Amino acid sequence: MMKFDPSQMDMQGVYKLLSGLIVPRPIGFASTLSAEGVLNLAPFSFFIAITPSPPHIAISVGARAGEPKDTLANIRHTGELVINTVSTQIVEQMNQTSGDWPPQTSEFAVSGLTAVPSDIVRPARVAEAPASMECVVRQILPVGGPPYGAHLVIAEVLRFHVRDDLVGERGNIDLAALEAVGRLAGTWYCSTAEQFELDRPVVGDSRSLGGRG
Repeated sequence: MMKFDPSQMDMQGVYKLLSGLIVPRPIGFASTLSAEGVLNLAPFSFFIAITPSPPHIAISVGARAGEPKDTLANIRHTGELVINTVSTQIVEQMNQTSGDWPPQTSEFAVSGLTAVPSDIVRPARVAEAPASMECVVRQILPVGGPPYGAHLVIAEVLRFHVRDDLVGERGNIDLAALEAVGRLAGTWYCSTAEQFELDRPVVGDSRSLGGRG
């Protein structure tokens, strides 16, 4: 078993361990709006669900050349964002938005994806996404330091948009039909096309949504 001390490593090496071991990671495809009215799209694979009561999610937004990314600047301006689900049908367009485009460039135009108005927040949704979450920011927490420090953006979901065929009678999502894409390491991705099931062991009164994990 190899051992690594992150305090004795360069940050690129630490990143390779984190991104290679914490897999697959869901992609938070964030749409935001700049102060100048430019629609922005950017994917974030450091993305998690936090709690359903009320629903909160979080994305980690790193710096770019020591400066805040457009997404963070836009979130600070409006306090709003939309998280769009990346499916296999739009993964190529998502990849186009990951380039270092200048702030005046809209990644909707670069990728060919369609912007549609949200119900509550100002940033647009991605029409081609199988699902979207309209969010309002609740906290922005700086974590770490230069050159690879990030800001953890915690946001509350105010509205879910889910394609009709994805929702079952009991409210469950058809994951095979969703075909959500996850990030692996480097340029590798995966999808939810292949699945298997494991029943959780029942120990005592195990009725919590999230278990004890």
